[in-house]
Amino acid sequence: MPDPAFARHIAACNNIASPAGLIPFRVGAAQVGWVSPDLAQALTFRPRDFHFDAEGVALAARLRTPGQRSEALADALPALAAGGFLRIRRELFDVRETSAGPAVAAIDRGALPAFGIMSQGVHVNGLVRRADGLHIWVGMRSRDKAVAPGQLDNIVAGGIPAGLSPEECLVKEAAEEACLPPTLAAAARPAGRVSYVMRNEEGLRRDVLHCYDLDIPEGVIPRPGDDEVERFELWPAARVIEAVRATDSVKFNVNLVLLDLFLREGLVPDPDGALRAGLDQGPD
Repeated sequence: MPDPAFARHIAACNNIASPAGLIPFRVGAAQVGWVSPDLAQALTFRPRDFHFDAEGVALAARLRTPGQRSEALADALPALAAGGFLRIRRELFDVRETSAGPAVAAIDRGALPAFGIMSQGVHVNGLVRRADGLHIWVGMRSRDKAVAPGQLDNIVAGGIPAGLSPEECLVKEAAEEACLPPTLAAAARPAGRVSYVMRNEEGLRRDVLHCYDLDIPEGVIPRPGDDEVERFELWPAARVIEAVRATDSVKFNVNLVLLDLFLREGLVPDPDGALRAGLDQGPD
């Protein structure tokens, strides 16, 4: 049995057993999301762009290119935002059926949960290896953040905007959030992924997080470059493990990224593999 103190974070990020009650949303032949019955009802007022059939709701077949589809989605969002279904954030994310599949459209980041569309992000573990063991850079999130204010975060983390690869996003976020030079950020090693499906007040979060490990040289001190974090601190791994195990001070999905790191480094036991299996329950 996995340690329940760790497993609770996995359960919190995977709090919906099935999409029962939600309606599939398609772009072409690809099912890319799930919408609530209320949102589906709102989309019936836009019959030129959204069509309904026995399989759910889909963008109109006449919208054949990613650009046409993106424009139709953008046209629908102001009314949906006015109706309280979503919050427009003015940052486009790619719409994909799978994490490695082609982008079939782009949509405002704030609409992703309402449409149950997969979101992808990058998370970087900033590591310092010393004679007394592994140390991990953590960021203290700004207290005015809408999500997880004041909680612990990775040294670098961010959603992947439309048109960027995970690696390109990593270098961008490293400079913006932690003032790390591109040459250092580019040395981050791909370490795998975690994923989850979480229902919240915004809708359905179907998230894939691409995890990276980055060795931070002694003497390199990350510093905030925007309003994401207030400060960075270098903690012994044991202190980070205890924060995940015994507190709720870590941002909800960062718990999963750190558990992935702990397992890879052999820092926490997983005798039956249940923790490892639980870290990838989201989209393909």
